[in-house]
Amino acid sequence: MKKLFLLTLIIQTSIMIQANSKEETAILGGGCFWCIEAVFEELQGVTKVESGYSGGKIANPTYREVCSGLTGHAEVIRVFFDSARITYKEILSVFFSVHDPTTLNRQGADVGTQYRSVIFYNSEQQRQEAEEVIEELKRQEVYNKPVVTEISPAGDFFVAENYHQNYFENNPNQPYCQVVINPKLKKFREKFEQKLK
Repeated sequence: MKKLFLLTLIIQTSIMIQANSKEETAILGGGCFWCIEAVFEELQGVTKVESGYSGGKIANPTYREVCSGLTGHAEVIRVFFDSARITYKEILSVFFSVHDPTTLNRQGADVGTQYRSVIFYNSEQQRQEAEEVIEELKRQEVYNKPVVTEISPAGDFFVAENYHQNYFENNPNQPYCQVVINPKLKKFREKFEQKLK
C-alpha cells in the first residue's frame, strides 16, 4: 500500500512539474558564440543551447560568410529554457555578466558586427524585460561606459555548422578555449554557483 501511495505521489508530482513548465527561447549575441554557449550549457533551467546566426540579410549563411561581416548576421546562441525554473530576466543577468556590453561590434580581440552585443526578442514581454534590465544596469552604474547592446525583434535563426555546437565541451584543450572561454566559465561558476546544473 505504501509503495502504491509513493508511486502515485511521484506520478502526480511529475505531472504537476510538466504542467508548470513552459519552454521559452532567448536569442543572444555576446561575441563569439563558443564562449556564451559554454556558459549557458551549465545553467539550471536551460534545456538546450544552439549556436547560430541571426540578424542578417541572407538565408542559410555559412560561418565564412558571417565572418566576412558582409551578411549582417551576428554570432548568437538560441537558449531553450524552462521559465518555471529560470526567468528571462535571470537569463539576461547571466548574459550581461559574461560579456562586455559596452564595446560596439567587438568582444576582446574579436572585431566586427558579427560580434556585436545583441538581444533578439521573441515577444513584447521579452523586449520590455530586456529594456528594464539595461535600465537597471545603468541605474546601478554596473559599467563605467554606456551599454550599447542592440535590442531587435527576432527574425530567422540559422543553426551554425555542426562543429560549432558544444564547441568547448568537444575542444577543451584548444588554445582559444583555454585562454578565452575558461576564464569566462570560471567567473560565471563563481558568481552563479547556486544556479549551476
